[in-house]
Amino acid sequence: MNIQENISLKAYNTFGIDVKARYFVEITGLVQLQKVLELKSYPKKFIISGGSNMLLTKDIDALVIHINLKGITLVEENENEVEIKVMAGENWHGLVQWTLEKGYGGLENLSLIPGNTGTAPIQNIGAYGVELKDVFVSCTAMEIKTGELISFDNEACKFGYRDSIFKNEAKDQHIITSVHLKLTKKDHVLHTGYGAIEAELKTNGIVYPTIRDVSDAVIAIRQSKLPDPAVLGNSGSFFKNPVISKKAFEKFIKKHPDAPHYEVGEEEFKIPAGWLIEQAGFKGKRFDDAGVHEKQALVLVNYGNATGTDILNLSQRIQKEVAQKFNIKIQPEVNIIK
Repeated sequence: MNIQENISLKAYNTFGIDVKARYFVEITGLVQLQKVLELKSYPKKFIISGGSNMLLTKDIDALVIHINLKGITLVEENENEVEIKVMAGENWHGLVQWTLEKGYGGLENLSLIPGNTGTAPIQNIGAYGVELKDVFVSCTAMEIKTGELISFDNEACKFGYRDSIFKNEAKDQHIITSVHLKLTKKDHVLHTGYGAIEAELKTNGIVYPTIRDVSDAVIAIRQSKLPDPAVLGNSGSFFKNPVISKKAFEKFIKKHPDAPHYEVGEEEFKIPAGWLIEQAGFKGKRFDDAGVHEKQALVLVNYGNATGTDILNLSQRIQKEVAQKFNIKIQPEVNIIK
């Protein structure tokens, strides 16, 4: 194995933050990963994959292990469904496109989400009315302490809104190595009622959409609002949409009757964080090289030379002003490494 020293992580995080790894190694196999985890000469270890859901605010004084496990294999198949195993280092959008080429349905609404497949369960990634848990069967994870491979089924992952066991009681204890997904081969259930998907399909004159049509619509919508991390450093949505109680919602909507909102069960309501941030005056604002995207206030961006601390300070300022204006707390969706 090739362990390097003092390696910039700028190319390994979508914010493009230029921090250094004291030591760095790329992992392409499970045995190699087990051997690296056993190295006692590097007691501190830090895991990175696609780097799409993290904000690095300092150099990493540890052995940074870059998970680059590749491969997509067919596990089971019948007339209606297919189960696939996807290795953790596979690019997520590349996976979505692969499933569409095969005619498999279920991931089309999750098109163009940045990052790799191995981190998808951690976040329970979601978009346009669909979440990973809707197609998730299980994932295999290597326990960092022992190198043992453990399987987590859908229930064991304790999925929630942008949440899972891997962000809570199992945080920093496992490395996800592969993910099993169950997708449809025919009679696909399309989710077109969320966001602007129906309007985009109508604009394109599509009455009876295919899974490819839905994916194309999602891609067009995302590209119209969200910056490409390869061009402008960002991590997609920086904040979660806050969910508030019915009592708090009634007070809020009385003051802000035009605010968009979504009912979550009978006693809770979700308020779009992007709307709150925009109303607080941050949309399109730039503070040196840290800023809020001009088309989507949920997205914080690095215009070139922002540090992780610059982005973090901006996020905290936004949180403070939104709380003061609306009495609503918004929480980061990204993993902040302090």
